[in-house]
Amino acid sequence: MSIKVDIISGFLGAGKTTLIKKLFETGFHNEKVVLIENEFGEIGIDGSFLKESGVNIKEINSGCICCSLVGDFSASMSEVISTYQPERIIIEPSGVGKLSDIVKAVEKLDLDLQLNIVATVVDGGKCKVYMKNFGEFFNNQVSDAHIIVMSKVERLANEKVVEAYELIKEKNPNCNVILTDLNAVDPQKLLEALERTISYQDKVEEEFKHGCCCHHHDGEEHDHECCHHHDGEEHDHECCHHHDGEDHDHECCHHHDEEEHNHKCCHHHDEEEHDHECCHHHDGEHHHHDADEVFVSVGYETPMAYSQKELTKILETLKEEENYGVVLRAKGILKASDQAKWHYFDYVAGDYSIREGEADFVGRIVVIGSQLKKENIETLVLKK
Repeated sequence: MSIKVDIISGFLGAGKTTLIKKLFETGFHNEKVVLIENEFGEIGIDGSFLKESGVNIKEINSGCICCSLVGDFSASMSEVISTYQPERIIIEPSGVGKLSDIVKAVEKLDLDLQLNIVATVVDGGKCKVYMKNFGEFFNNQVSDAHIIVMSKVERLANEKVVEAYELIKEKNPNCNVILTDLNAVDPQKLLEALERTISYQDKVEEEFKHGCCCHHHDGEEHDHECCHHHDGEEHDHECCHHHDGEDHDHECCHHHDEEEHNHKCCHHHDEEEHDHECCHHHDGEHHHHDADEVFVSVGYETPMAYSQKELTKILETLKEEENYGVVLRAKGILKASDQAKWHYFDYVAGDYSIREGEADFVGRIVVIGSQLKKENIETLVLKK
């Protein structure tokens, strides 16, 4: 039997790890599952988060996965299969990897694999600004996915959800979009939705085609039939109209040039767009970049302890672009000076959270962004 391969993609901080942890709650029908987790950066962090759930990790560091497909990726897949004999492999690529490259790499492997889930997690609140500022990478992850999981929708006003949905559908009209609170969704239903091969639109049409005239008026079910063939005769009258839930062909008026190449840097407070530019694509010319050309990563190990107040101040200060560059993502595990448990923190474009976690062996910090001022960041985070 072929080994299922699930690819869970998503831009920096979208919520890939949250989604994967939720899926592991299903038990995957008692399948033997291995996760290949890739970090863009010098020090792997997500592996430590996921090991709390008892997940096997095969980390591929020193660059994003799309930059090492020919070597590390192929060798790692073969090693995973020979070592663990899994029934399912989940690949969590770097947040700045191109999904199209990863899919092609899986398809080219001379192994008995079945590409199963190809999903991208999109932060609904940052969809618009990321499409503008990092379209070469972000849009690729959207357009090549079979399923889009819009995360953090519980934090958004309905009009923001609708706007993000329309932007996604503009890039990928045929994908299924899942709008859900990942922390509240039933994990088994989520897995079923991710593995669904038929589109929601086709499913609705199929359901109406097979049961079209059983409409309920005032709670009463009418027995008249309509779409059946009696004595070979086909009836021409139609009955399967979609009211209140009709899929309208309204067009959204964003990004008419398919991809906007005006890469302005994005510290996105209420989705404001700042005028300073950072990310190439000048004069409308389209360039193809590796992630290493656009994004920078710095990582540190530290034995120092931090209070929550000190860590909060560091994360607030990272918002200062003029001093530290455009920090898109930062995360880490640090020894706490004010409690027995360690501080686990997550920073996404100015938003951040700090939680308690189990003790680790040494503190680690990773900062990812564009035009980072490494010396200033080192001085800040290591309290020099």
